[in-house]
Formats: sequence, C-alpha cells, structure tokens
Amino acid sequence: MARPFRQQIDEGILDRAAGLFARRGYAKTSIQDVAGAVGLSKAGLLHHFPSKDALHEAVLAHADALGRRVLDGVRHLPPGRARDQRAVEVIVDLALGHPGFVALLLAPVTELPGGGEHEPGGPADAVFEAFGVDPGDDGADAERLVRVIGAVAALAVLTLTAHQADRTTAWRPLVVATCLDALGHRRPRALPSHPTQAEA
Repeated sequence: MARPFRQQIDEGILDRAAGLFARRGYAKTSIQDVAGAVGLSKAGLLHHFPSKDALHEAVLAHADALGRRVLDGVRHLPPGRARDQRAVEVIVDLALGHPGFVALLLAPVTELPGGGEHEPGGPADAVFEAFGVDPGDDGADAERLVRVIGAVAALAVLTLTAHQADRTTAWRPLVVATCLDALGHRRPRALPSHPTQAEA
C-alpha cells in the first residue's frame, strides 16, 4: 500500500477512535467498536494498530500534535484580539478537518483541574495557552476564563454540527464570528440596506 494512502487511512482510524474514546471513555471502547466505525474487521484494524493500547497511544500522540499546531499558529502574536482570532481560526479548521479529535481535544477544556481526568500538559492545556489563560491559576481573570470556556464549548458544538450537516465551508465564518463574540470581540453590526417602516 502506498505510504500517503496508508497515512490517510491511519489518520481516519485515529479520528474515529478519538471520537469514540471521548464519548465512551477508553475502558468502554473496544477494538471491535473502532473497527466497525471505520468499516474494517477487527483483524483489519489490528493490522494498522496491533493492540487497543497502541491505538490509544497513537490517538493521544496525534491529539498532542494537533494541540502543538494550535500553539504554533498563535505563539508569535501578543495577547489580544488578533491572537484570539487566529487561535479560533486554527482550532475551527482543525475541528472541521478532524471531527473525532475535536471531542477528544476540547472536552477536557470544560473540566477544570481537580474535577476529573485532566492531565497537565495535555492537549487541552494547549487550547488554554493559545488563549493566554491558565485555569489552575487561582488569581486568573474569571471573566476571561469563562469567556474562553464558552467560546471553546461553542466551537466544539458548532463544528461537530456543521460536520454532521455537511456545512463545514458555509458555517466556518459564522463559527469564527460566534466564538469571537463569546470572547468579547463583537463585530460591528451591518446597517440594513433598506430602512424599516419604523425608521422611515
């Protein structure tokens, strides 16, 4: 099998597995569940990943790589609107291209440290860092933290819905605008092209 084709298949498997692990958890997701989701037999899946542990490790490594991609896209920008917009755009594009990973990458963002299986240094921390917030900092700006969590939660729901509705291209600018609104960066409202009866 040609290497680019094999890589594309492996990425498709990892994305589906990521979505299943995020929804059901590692313990409740079987190799057969993942195989069925990608249209392979169990033996066919094990040809790509020799065990459930190997599959899980590959999913986590890919999620970490996606988190690093988010940070690499914004590191050069100072905190503020431009960095927020770039972070939203990078995360939206990743989420639209990798719907299974959006659940795995973004779900822990709503689980603050101490409230679950949050792993310091994991992919969710890259999302927080991209927006310049540290949820573990007791002195952190509460409003900013709430806005970031709200924007990321909206991003997750909207990109998954856009993917299911096959509207990823059409909805992308609307998802970005909604997330920026949640972060407090409102767009100026366009004036109506025709006055309403009340204005006339």
